[in-house]
Amino acid sequence: MGFGVKVFLGWGSVLFLLLASSSSSGAETARYCYGIPGLPGVPGVSGQDGRDGQKGAKGEPGKPAVHGSQGPRGELGEPGQPGIPGKNGPRGPPGEPGDPGLKGIVGEPGETGSYKRNHQSAFTVMRQTSQYPEKNAPVVFNKAITNINGDFDTSTGKFTSRIAGLYYFTFHTSHTANLCVNMYLNREKVASFCDHMANAKQVSSGGVLLQMMEGHQVWLAVNDYNGMVGIAGSDSVFSGFLLFPD
Repeated sequence: MGFGVKVFLGWGSVLFLLLASSSSSGAETARYCYGIPGLPGVPGVSGQDGRDGQKGAKGEPGKPAVHGSQGPRGELGEPGQPGIPGKNGPRGPPGEPGDPGLKGIVGEPGETGSYKRNHQSAFTVMRQTSQYPEKNAPVVFNKAITNINGDFDTSTGKFTSRIAGLYYFTFHTSHTANLCVNMYLNREKVASFCDHMANAKQVSSGGVLLQMMEGHQVWLAVNDYNGMVGIAGSDSVFSGFLLFPD
């Protein structure tokens, strides 16, 4: 109970006593004069607190808080459970070659090869005609006496090397007119042999060693002096064989 309420109750008690005295004395009141009111009494003991009032209305929102500085980093937490595997990413570039592995054990011996046959090349062909060969073109030798692995083509007059190595080529020709025989290696003339007539029939010959690679070709050709023949008793032959494979 507040101080103001205590003062009010004190003054109220004084007035009540004055009124009671006035009413009881009656005629005596007229005979006496009122004195000056006394001082207020001492406030009484505070009363008990009243009951709580009703809940007030919601207040206005407060001002936003000022953003403080970031605090220190906390301790590392426990690892979480593994997540679901993701999809395969794009394939990366090839890595560096690894170190060579250990040498393996020796294998079983292989089957016996055919070295000798695979490294054989030889031919002897014959020209059987009385007609002179065409000028500035491969001389066609149309009969094969020996033609291992078919390296000489009797339709074109050219020999094609299957095996790289050193070859020897030779020819023996019969002619009834002046004759110049040229030997070609891949369109390059490597040798030329000419013989002029002194008798009704003559024989001319020549030979060359050539280093050849696989696929190289050799042939004979004549120029304006093309008196080569191939008749009975006057044969013209062309031969060649591999001496040393590479």
